[in-house]
Amino acid sequence: MKTSGIVAKAVSRLFLLLLVLAIVPLFQADTNKLQHLYIVTSSKWLFIFPIVLVGGFVYFLIRCIIHKYKEPDSNWLLVINTLILMAYCATIFAKVYQLTMTH
Repeated sequence: MKTSGIVAKAVSRLFLLLLVLAIVPLFQADTNKLQHLYIVTSSKWLFIFPIVLVGGFVYFLIRCIIHKYKEPDSNWLLVINTLILMAYCATIFAKVYQLTMTH
């Protein structure tokens, strides 16, 4: 039971740290390029997956904090959700970084 709490705390803190570190280069980029960055999609259902991921992260993080990381099932669900969210954010960051830093 203790291992799941330690892993959940470490992964969630790592995610929040990486989120802060990912924002820094976007402030250093040319603001004109960021102003002309648009999201164009043919379906609004495309945004459901990121909304569910972020909602799940917030839910499991609050649940684990309230129960003081003593529920192993919630801890492992927080870890899985956070790892998937980190991968999703990394792909978005890579694409935005590529669009703003090239040319």
